[in-house]
Order: sequence, then structure tokens, then C-alpha cells
Amino acid sequence: MRALMFQGTGSDVGKSTVVAGLCRAYRRRGMRVRPFKPQNMSNNAAVCPGGGEIGRAQALQARACGLAPSVDMNPVLLKPETDTGAQLIVRGQIAGHAVAGAYQRRKGELLDVVLESFRRVGDGADLVLVEGAGSASEVNLREGDIANMGFAEAARVSVVLIGDIDRGGVIASLVGTKNVIGHADAGRIKGYLINKFRGDVSLFESGIAAIGRETGWPCLGIIPWIGAARALPSEDTVVLDRDARAQGGKIKIVVPLLSRIANFDDFDPLRLEPSVALEIVPPGRALPGDAHLIILPGSKSTMGDLAFFRAQGWDVDLAAHVRRGGSVLGICAGMQMLGREISDPDGIEGKAGSVSGLGYLDIATVMQTDKTLREVEGRDVATGRPMRGYEMHVGRTSGPGLSRPMLDLGGRPDGAVSANGQIAGCYVHGLFASDEFRAAFLAALSPGAASGVAYEARVEVLLDEIADALERSVDLDGLLKIAG
Repeated sequence: MRALMFQGTGSDVGKSTVVAGLCRAYRRRGMRVRPFKPQNMSNNAAVCPGGGEIGRAQALQARACGLAPSVDMNPVLLKPETDTGAQLIVRGQIAGHAVAGAYQRRKGELLDVVLESFRRVGDGADLVLVEGAGSASEVNLREGDIANMGFAEAARVSVVLIGDIDRGGVIASLVGTKNVIGHADAGRIKGYLINKFRGDVSLFESGIAAIGRETGWPCLGIIPWIGAARALPSEDTVVLDRDARAQGGKIKIVVPLLSRIANFDDFDPLRLEPSVALEIVPPGRALPGDAHLIILPGSKSTMGDLAFFRAQGWDVDLAAHVRRGGSVLGICAGMQMLGREISDPDGIEGKAGSVSGLGYLDIATVMQTDKTLREVEGRDVATGRPMRGYEMHVGRTSGPGLSRPMLDLGGRPDGAVSANGQIAGCYVHGLFASDEFRAAFLAALSPGAASGVAYEARVEVLLDEIADALERSVDLDGLLKIAG
């Protein structure tokens, strides 16, 4: 098989989007393309058919290839729970907890797992496009590395480096990478791409010449700023910081930015709705008093983020919102927070213990070691509209509030709704990608609101738009030659 790895000069330079676009572009050439990322770190995950979870970006890349996602496409996933610790997912299943220092010593043990998954992904493929993680120049993490150059060396794949010109300093980033990494690693880099370019490309010709003199690497393409990329599902919370302020229509929906927010792509379909003004509220700012709906999102640390929520004073803001008659929706951890109590006797998500919930739903949750990972479909009880999504949680919820479920998942009730219908919660992520459900949900918030967005079809159009831009700006034949 041919394989080529894309590494970045830093995080959020656009690696995931570039790989997704290339997956679609080469697929349109009739090639059997597969995505792969040896190690990812994200709380935005996707459920694979049959269970197991991988990073959201690899699920999107699989979609660009016309494939269902597989746990082998992202064999190692780290889901941060604290500043120094993360849940370790290996081939889609929980494999313990990783503390920063200890994991650096342990990660080399996972190399065999990563290489075996790489071989599985490549079986029968014409081309495997591999995405690195973070920065290629993190030489402090090079020993035992499985995410960037360590993987490239072990799998014997060539590397193309991606630099982001929009953030500035792209020449220094590329040249600096060459200067700090080892000679053998630098030799694996066969060229580079400049991403997110705005303006006249001819003005960067002297920059290309300077990079070539210092590195010896050829420029394989200058990718323009692609607006479609901002509308695709993302797994990096930096997009939430960037798009915090509300934009759009008359229905104001507010989401507090929790410290360990998870599966925040739940809100991407709402972002595309002309009738919706979606606002992500950062820490230190009050929840707006004019919201129609406040959504408590998923979290990788439910009790920790409930304390974080209260520390911002958001519990007071939420109480005022409810007194004004505003609606509230909790998704997964958000629903757990809306209950009476949350218990984590075994310290599944952090320090063991119990805390009082916000008390809006008559339910209680206990964290347990077994994790629910499954795709689901059913209907919204209130409107009867069909929906589909996925569950990804460790909590088990009980209580009288469950007698009024939010969803009917093929005869299995899920979630809870307050007696007056003002407060609701469920365990299902991805709800708003279901067009009929989303339209009915928005109409309930604002009678007469119309939804004209076919979300899944829109994602396909966006992937094609990115592939079109890459075909115009990148030497696709040259990349294939490098892949060997």
C-alpha cells in the first residue's frame, strides 16, 4: 500500500481538514483511501458501528472516504479529565487512566498495537493518509513517540509538513522545525504545504524560496483559506473560543464552555441554522439573560465540571433563566448535572465522592466502570419526530423523573422531562443532526421558526468543496509519488 503522513508545525494548523479533503479528492479518483491517526487527544469522539470510540476527526475522514469508522483508524485516544490526566482508550475501549509523566514512559508499549492497527487499515487499500498530532518539533516527547516521527520511523512512511500562515510566522515555523528535529527525522519530511493563505499567492514566492534555501524541502501546495472548513465537525476546543459570540437568527441558544466539554460537535447543526443565534459562553462571563434555551453539554469530568459551572456563577444565571420561563436541555453529563445527585464511588472520572446536582430533574446518577457505546435511533416523545445519534457515557441514572422520558429509542425510554416540560435531558449525542427532530425542536422554542438545513447532505457538500480547493492548490500527483 501507499501511505503518507501529514504532520504540523503546531496544533490547529488544519491537519484534520487537509487529510479529510485529500481523502475525498483521492476517492473521487477511484482510489480506495483510508484515514489513520496513531494517537489522538480529544474529548470529541465518535462511536463506531458495533461499539468502540475514536476521535471525531477520523470519523469525518472515514466519511470522506465513503467508509464507516473503525477503531483501528485511531487505535490510541486520550480523553483529558484533568490538566495532567486522561482516560486512555485503546482500540475503542477504556484501557485505564494516563497521567502525563507516567504515560510518556508507557506510550512506547503501545507501538505494537498502533502498527497492527495501521496494517489492518491498510489491508486492501490503495492509499492510507496518516495524520500526526500536535507539532512535529516537540523533541521533548520524541523518545518513545507513537504520534509523529516515532510512528513515521517505525512504519517507514514519508512525511509532509503543514504550516498555518494565518497565525503568522509560518516561515520560522517550517525552518525552525527542520532545525530542532533530528537529522533522520528531517530526512523523512519530503515537502510542505502552506495552509489558510489569504490574498495574492505570488506575494509569497520569496517566502517559498527562503524556506527552500533553509530546509531543502519543496512546496507541494499553498492552500487558500477555505470557509467550508469552519462548518465541518471539529474536535479541537479552540474553535469554541474562536466562535464564542452569538451569530445568526432570532432563537438564542446558549452553551456554557465547560472546562472538560465533550462531544461539542452536537451543536454544529444548530450553528448552520439561519434562525439560530448560537453563543458559546466562556468562563468568567455570565450566561445571557435573553436566551431562549440553555444547553448543558457533555463533559469528560461531570463532577469536576459541575463544580466549575458553579464557580462561574452559572448556577445562579441558570436559576434566573428558569424563573423567566426559559428552556433548559442537558445532554449526557449535562443531564446528570440537572439531577439531584451525582456519585462516583470508584473515582471513574476523578476524585471519588458524591455531590448534589442542580436539582431540576428528579434523577440521580452513579458512575460505573462499564461504558455505554452504541448508535441509537428512535423518536422524540414530545413531537414524535424521528431521531438518531449515539450514546457514550459511564453513568447509570435512576429516579422518578425517568417516568417522563425525552426519547423513545425503539421501545427503550431515555432521558427525563420536568412536569411542565421546561427542563429536559437525555443521554443521546448527535440529536441535532436529525433534520426532522431539529426542525420540530426549534419550532417548539419559537413557533413559526423554519429549518431549511439538510445537515448530513450539507456535510457532504462541504467535503466536496474542500476537495475541490485542494485539487486546485495541491500537487496531488506529487503527493502520490512521495507515498511510494
